[in-house]
Amino acid sequence: MKVLVIGGAGYIGSHVVKELMAQGHEITVFDNLSSGLLQNLFKENDFIAGDILYKDSLDKAFARGFDAFIHLAAFKAAGESMINPEKYSVNNITGTLNILNSAVEHNCKYMVFSSSAAVFGEPKYLPIDEDHPKDPENYYGYTKLSIEEFMKWYDKIKGLKFAALRYFNAAGYDPDGVLYGLEQNPANLLPIIMEVACGMRDKMKIFGKDYDTPDGTCIRDYVHVTDLARAHVKALDYIVKNNESLTVNLGSEKGTSVTEMVEAARRITGQPIPADYVERRPGDPACLYATSKKAAEKLNWKAEYSDIDTLIDSTYKAYQRYNKEHK
Repeated sequence: MKVLVIGGAGYIGSHVVKELMAQGHEITVFDNLSSGLLQNLFKENDFIAGDILYKDSLDKAFARGFDAFIHLAAFKAAGESMINPEKYSVNNITGTLNILNSAVEHNCKYMVFSSSAAVFGEPKYLPIDEDHPKDPENYYGYTKLSIEEFMKWYDKIKGLKFAALRYFNAAGYDPDGVLYGLEQNPANLLPIIMEVACGMRDKMKIFGKDYDTPDGTCIRDYVHVTDLARAHVKALDYIVKNNESLTVNLGSEKGTSVTEMVEAARRITGQPIPADYVERRPGDPACLYATSKKAAEKLNWKAEYSDIDTLIDSTYKAYQRYNKEHK
């Protein structure tokens, strides 16, 4: 199929592109490079430098004629979304409506959307399944939930078939070592651990050590980015084959605590990784992890690379290679 990957130069997007290529699809990447990297592009694919806020550039892209598109272009910092909701309204919501309108105008009727488990908010039970109440605790999560609602209406009115994939923490790097462009200004745990391990920052903070968990630190769900990429491609295949929309959670089925992640990183990297325990951050639940039972049933998907050692080892190798080339 001819597939337009919006946000395909980003961290998750580039891994999705690599998996699509492996399955023989013809790819065009659309990205404004605000967080994506030229380094993440493959020479075999077309690249359109464009912004989802400008509908004319989306119209020109979709006019090329695509069978499907994958939407990964979003701001994703939950904390920032509570300080600057306007930024998230304009990019995530207005930008997505531009995409949906251009897609249906140009008869592109299959869409995979990179949603988020942030749509759920504070867990009422664990593991979180697709029917869990949706009550986002931050504006970022609200934008993702709103987009899911828009897609349902576009399906009902315009026949746009979609797959919405919800997950918590994308982590790790391409095990083949082809992709190693680092995220810019990362806020997630594993990149921060790696920056300390590689000497890019002196030490890190662990927020809270008195949670109701075995070691007192938060437990989170980390899914390897290659597993996520495989899920995007499987979801695309599913909606095209069955001509029906799909919403699934993607989880590792069990969480990993912050302390477990730091200690495993010390073991694998051989670096001391200094860390200070500090006060909890407001709004951080003790445990967050999802079940992937529906994804297993519908997509024959399971996390294959999301064990803690693969997550850390693949990330450390990417950081080492990047730092070696940028000395």
